[in-house]
Amino acid sequence: MILKKNLRMRLGKGLASYTRFIVLPLALYATCASAQEAGGATPAADDATLPPLPENLARVPMPEVAPPVNRNKPTFVLVTLEAKPVTGLLADGVGYQYWTYNGTVPGPMIRVRQGDTVELVLKNSPESPVSHSIDSHGVLGPGGGGKVTQTPPGTRSVFQFQAMKSGVYIYHCATPMIPYHLAHGMYGLMVVEPPEGWPKVDREFYVMQSDIYLKGDPAEGGVHEAAVDKMEEEKPDFVVFNGSVGSLAKEHVLKAKVGETVRIFFGNAGPNSVSSFHVIGEIFDKVHPEGAAETLSNVQSTLVPAGGATIVEFKAQVPGTYILVDHSLGRLKKGAIGYLEVEGPANSQIFKGIKAGSLASGGH
Repeated sequence: MILKKNLRMRLGKGLASYTRFIVLPLALYATCASAQEAGGATPAADDATLPPLPENLARVPMPEVAPPVNRNKPTFVLVTLEAKPVTGLLADGVGYQYWTYNGTVPGPMIRVRQGDTVELVLKNSPESPVSHSIDSHGVLGPGGGGKVTQTPPGTRSVFQFQAMKSGVYIYHCATPMIPYHLAHGMYGLMVVEPPEGWPKVDREFYVMQSDIYLKGDPAEGGVHEAAVDKMEEEKPDFVVFNGSVGSLAKEHVLKAKVGETVRIFFGNAGPNSVSSFHVIGEIFDKVHPEGAAETLSNVQSTLVPAGGATIVEFKAQVPGTYILVDHSLGRLKKGAIGYLEVEGPANSQIFKGIKAGSLASGGH
């Protein structure tokens, strides 16, 4: 009991450094899914002892944003993804058994031009415990590719498609139980640029939200597996950006300068929660709602459904720290927070502090 209490205190302190909240342990739930429902994985009993946290366990890496296409005609594009398991740090004292594309969460950004012919190769590592696949919402064809890419461990599958419509699209594993695979980290974005491309901006970032469900007490130390019962009841223990609590904090903050235009490709993998994406202290100059070709202007927060994506743009006008949140703000304590640091000269015509309150905070 003392060990668990200390762990809970350490976990609370770790999250508090990002959110000023303390993680509240959730009630225990019994596992209810069969191995077949979980895509071949055999869930461990909730009362089993968790594997200890490996020394110096790191977060699962995040991929870089893919550069603009900069082509004036379609071409052939080869994309290779490998499904493989990775153990990574989810929060202070809490490890997680991720399933990944290419060892990152989210998976690599696939960036092509409208009209390109794309050949997608999916390899499944021999170390994978189950079959995997890929369904891209930007693919016109059965299952978005999921039907032809059901790939057992140690094998590969290949399919080809034409990128017909510009936009930003989720891709994810489509092997039953599909949300179980999503909750393990098997998702990413496919960006299809229009023929003329998008206007050039100074900074581009790649951010994805997801909800994670752990067996047993989320404050218990060790390496956790996913809980199907919590997933079905839509009771996440964590809601995070880019796979883990604090993934966009400290040395991993996003950075820009005053006067620069920022573009964020933002996706919501779910598998359940809808996101109300907001950057505290900014107004989006442009939003592609649900990834649409058309844009809206002067938007404060934008809804991104589970399995959806958007593109937002804004010009950084005042230096300081800007906070990325899901404006369903109860999720702050579950990890849905990130930071953008803007450097440069102050602009008192736009913003200036007159007298700070004694309890001044980040604004929410």
